[in-house]
Amino acid sequence: MVAKDLRAGRLVRVLEDWCPPFPGYHLYYPDKRRHAPAFAVVLDALRDRG
Repeated sequence: MVAKDLRAGRLVRVLEDWCPPFPGYHLYYPDKRRHAPAFAVVLDALRDRG
């Protein structure tokens, strides 16, 4: 929806003081031993990005 505006430089960051740097992902899941295979794929993808 905004790709054209991003490329043209018409979008600017606002409230930069309220946007701290993104330190990474924080996930909570109650039982590490039993999660769906799709969730395992997401975890692996996030770990690879770190």
